Amino acid sequence: MRMLLDTFSQTLQTLWAHKLRSFLTMFGIAWGVGSLLLLAGVGEGFRNGNRKQLESFGKNIIFFFGGRAPAVEGSFNSMKWFNLTYDDYLAIKNESKLAINISPLIARDDIRAVSDYTSTNGQVSGVPPIYSQVRTIPLTVGRWINDDDNDQRRRVCVLGREMTRNMFPGRPAVGNTILLNGVRFQVIGVLSMIGREEQNATNIRIFIPFNTMRELYPLTGNNSKEGNAISFINYQPRSFEENEDAKDELHRIVARNHGAFDPKGTDIWEEWDTVKNQKTMGKIFTAMDWFLGGVGLVTLMLGAIGIVNIMLVAVTERTREIGLRKALGATHRSILFQFFLEGAFLTLLSGAIGVGGAMLVIHLLSGVQLPQGFDTPRIIPASAIGAVLSLALAGITAGLYPARKAAMLEPVEALRQE
Repeated sequence: MRMLLDTFSQTLQTLWAHKLRSFLTMFGIAWGVGSLLLLAGVGEGFRNGNRKQLESFGKNIIFFFGGRAPAVEGSFNSMKWFNLTYDDYLAIKNESKLAINISPLIARDDIRAVSDYTSTNGQVSGVPPIYSQVRTIPLTVGRWINDDDNDQRRRVCVLGREMTRNMFPGRPAVGNTILLNGVRFQVIGVLSMIGREEQNATNIRIFIPFNTMRELYPLTGNNSKEGNAISFINYQPRSFEENEDAKDELHRIVARNHGAFDPKGTDIWEEWDTVKNQKTMGKIFTAMDWFLGGVGLVTLMLGAIGIVNIMLVAVTERTREIGLRKALGATHRSILFQFFLEGAFLTLLSGAIGVGGAMLVIHLLSGVQLPQGFDTPRIIPASAIGAVLSLALAGITAGLYPARKAAMLEPVEALRQE
C-alpha cells in the first residue's frame, strides 16, 4: 500500500511539473467526451420531444380523412374527392382485424357557442366514448362522454382548456350550460392543457356525443351524403409494426364501398400516420447516434494518441531517472506501473471532467424554454457507459506502450544519456 501511495504521489508531481502539457492533453480528451455526450443528449432530447409532440395527439394513431376516387374505372386523370361515411365506419368496425379503437369524428367550425359571459364560433366535434382511448384526453375536472350519453343523444359537452377560459373566464364551467346554435348543452367536463395552447386544436374544441352531433349538426355541402358523411376516422394499428398493413386493409374496405376502385392507386388517400412518422424519425436519430458515436470514438482515439506521445516524451526526458531507479533496485514491474499509472490517470481524470461538464450544461439547459418539438437534453446511459469504456481502453493503450518502453531500458544505457 505504501508503495502504491508513493507511486501515485510521484505521478502527481510529474504531471504538476509539466502543467501546461498535461492541461492541453486533458482538455482535448475532456472536450471530446463532453461534446460526445452533449450531442447525443441533444439528439435524444429531439427524439423525446418529437415523440411527446406526436403523443399529445394520441399514441400510435392514424388519421384517415377519405380520398379521391377515379371518375372512370382505371383512369386517374379525373379524380373526385369523397368523404368517409358512417357506413364506412361500420364496415371498418365489423370487418377490420388490424385496426383497433376505431373512432369516427364529425367536426364543424361554424357553430355559434354562447355562454352567460361571452360568445364565439366554437369548434365543435362529435365523438364517441372510445375517442378518449385513441386521442390524448386529460380531464381536469368532471367526466368524459359515456355510452349512455351517446346512445341517448344527450346534450352534454366537454370543453378544451382554452375554450373554457374563453367561455367561463375565472368561473367554474362544469354544471353550467352553453348554447350551440341555440341548443342548450350542459358542461360535464373540462380538459387539461395539451401541449402548448397554440399547437393543439384540442384546447379550443367543444366535444359532444357523436350521435348527438349526427342528429343536430351533420356535415353539409358537397359530398355530405345526406348527413351520413363524417370528417375523419381515428384508429390505432393492432401493433406498432402493422401500421401499413392496417392502412391497406382499411383502404380495401373503403374502396369497395365507394365504387370498387383499385385502392393501391397513387394519390388516392388522405391520411396522417404518426406511427410512420415515429419510424422515420427513429431511423434518422439512430443514424445520428451512430455518426456521433463515430465522431466521439475518433476524438477519443486522437486523445489517446496525444497521451501516448506525451508519455513517450516523458520517457525520453526521464531516461537518466529511470536508469538511476533501476540501478537502485527498481523492478521492471514498478517502472511499468508508474508510467502506466500516469497515462491512465490523465485519461480518466480528463474523462471525468468531460462527463461532469456535460452534466452541468444539461442541468443548466433544463431550466430553458425550448422550442416546440424539443425536449430537455439528457445524458444517455449507453453513451456514458460507452465513453467510460472507451476511455478505459484509451488509458490502457496510452500508458502501456510508453511504460513498457521505459521498463525495458537497461540501467547502464539509461545512465549514459545526457
